[in-house]
Amino acid sequence: TRGGGMSYSYHRPETLEQAWQLAQQQPGARFIAGGTDLLVKLREGRQPPPPALISLRNIDELRRIEVGEVVRLGALVTIGELVDDEALGAAYPVLGQAARRLGSVQIRNAATVGGNICNASPCADTAPPLLVAEARVELASPTGRREVPLEDFFVAPGQSRIADDEIVTALCFDQPAPGTREVYYKKGRVAMDLSLVSVAVLLQLDGARCTRARVAAGSVAPRPLRLRRAEAALEGGPIDAARLAEARAAAAAEVEPITDLRTTADYRRHLVGVLVERAVTALCQGRLG
Repeated sequence: TRGGGMSYSYHRPETLEQAWQLAQQQPGARFIAGGTDLLVKLREGRQPPPPALISLRNIDELRRIEVGEVVRLGALVTIGELVDDEALGAAYPVLGQAARRLGSVQIRNAATVGGNICNASPCADTAPPLLVAEARVELASPTGRREVPLEDFFVAPGQSRIADDEIVTALCFDQPAPGTREVYYKKGRVAMDLSLVSVAVLLQLDGARCTRARVAAGSVAPRPLRLRRAEAALEGGPIDAARLAEARAAAAAEVEPITDLRTTADYRRHLVGVLVERAVTALCQGRLG
């Protein structure tokens, strides 16, 4: 393939075994899914072209959504499919909420859930809802398979725990217990913008008492992260004004935001507390979107 000053070979294997074989034959080759990030970097010259691109789009096992006691999202499932799948929407609607906020329809129809995670961007839209679901990343290599908790998968911007010979095959998580409530909030500057801050909250309530809380945020640290102190502030009692204020303060204290061209660290720190408070309040009032 040639274009934009780039020259590389392009392959479309139909099995993982074929993909690994091609990668071994061409050292430095890159695996590609939707290409919404990598191809842009190549066209803009922000990344040197690899000797080969190995598309994973024809590998059928990577394209399935399975909803049972365990929800399994193949890495090649598109963001648009996260929005449209009725069984997934019934089991875990917060993932669809986040997916709807990612880019345009065209982007959602090309971008994949595996790619969104593998990019290891601090602002990955699917990361917070998958973190509060306590998702696991399924990784496969020529020598076997392993699972890594998503919380441990992210290392730093653009860096993850994936090894050079590994392919992300799926994201897996246990289906939430009946009565679980969850919501996703995202603040951007304009429509289809990257998030300034994003927050996902999952609550289990026994009457007014919170028995389980999971809180995660994006764009507020070098990687998407669980806000464990905010979770601890919410669990174990009724979510009253004092507990809500404690969770808001804990969330703001837990993050490590930066100042960039889009906004300031102080505003991000303030906003994450606001969104956590807003999300928890909405869930307690039964507003789920």
